[in-house]
Amino acid sequence: MIIKLMLLMSLILTPAPNKEVPKSIYQFKVEDLSGGQIDFSKFKGKKILIVNTASKCGYTPQYAALEKLYEKYKGKLVIVGFPANNFGAQEPGTNGEIETFCTKNYGVSFPMAAKISVKGDNIAPIYLWLTKKKYNNFQDSEVKWNFQKYLIDEKGNLVHVWMSSTTPDDAEVIAAIEK
Repeated sequence: MIIKLMLLMSLILTPAPNKEVPKSIYQFKVEDLSGGQIDFSKFKGKKILIVNTASKCGYTPQYAALEKLYEKYKGKLVIVGFPANNFGAQEPGTNGEIETFCTKNYGVSFPMAAKISVKGDNIAPIYLWLTKKKYNNFQDSEVKWNFQKYLIDEKGNLVHVWMSSTTPDDAEVIAAIEK
């Protein structure tokens, strides 16, 4: 009886997670760099490539390949960049500075979210969804560095995770997009 009571008390006293995580990628609405909103429900029927980005990283030139990919597959693919300062303080800028950098240096026209955290205590709910199997029904993963890539299929299922060293124009990425 005491064990049951202790178990019940532990369930009652266990704090609820402070971040609500939608069940579907299409339920996410996130702020963009200019203060508007990116509504993932508008991407139904398209593949979505989500990338955590940074302006002062060795992988930053991947912005150019991401933009080419976006232009080539615009009818079937949406790319969403998520600037984050989690690795080596390589994204120190404000949202406005990031937007200017991306446009001026790489001609980025794909949606760019407002700066977030992609790991740790302040992880954004969308990255909880991307990195936890209990939400994405695919796999647990950890964001290891800037420019890690997550591919979601046309039905909203997470289907691939690529590390930073896999470039956007890698044959495996292209094959997954064309599938």
